[in-house]
Amino acid sequence: MDEAQKRVLLRVARDVVHAVVCGGVQPQVSCDDPALLAHCGCFVTLKVADRLRGCIGQFISNRPLIELVAEMAESAASRDPRFVDDRLSPQELDDLDIEISVLSPLRRTNDPLSLRLGVDGIYIKRGYASGCFLPQVATETGWDANQFLSYCCSHKAGLPPDAWKDPRTEVYLFTAEVFESPARNL
Repeated sequence: MDEAQKRVLLRVARDVVHAVVCGGVQPQVSCDDPALLAHCGCFVTLKVADRLRGCIGQFISNRPLIELVAEMAESAASRDPRFVDDRLSPQELDDLDIEISVLSPLRRTNDPLSLRLGVDGIYIKRGYASGCFLPQVATETGWDANQFLSYCCSHKAGLPPDAWKDPRTEVYLFTAEVFESPARNL
């Protein structure tokens, strides 16, 4: 994705978050750029002063990326269950950093330790329990591969920390093209 395409997606996300937080009308999104019309997953992460304020995503999309970014931005600002009692406020908008992760397709692995820290994200699933970490989480935390997999199992999926070693647990890897807009940069 080129810089202009990234700026379009970041502007869409910022405009949607602003409308949601301030009670305005959400913008209608459309374009004719093939890269922004591709059907792929994405996550939108919202931070204020390096503190997470919302992060929602989807691995697969049946609609254009530009529309999915708008939907995930709206969800991150208004529906992230971790912030149900502490939603993003209008006073935080000037200091809001937005990060978008455009995802590759998931690929199942039988060798979870083959993941490349800082390059591969993980999605772990067993039964109805599931959890994921974006690739950048390993870099931000300094975890090794064992910790990355174990924390995803225990803190995100609600499984035992070593569930990723169990053959009944499905482990998927994916990559992400990550770009961001620091506060006041757009």
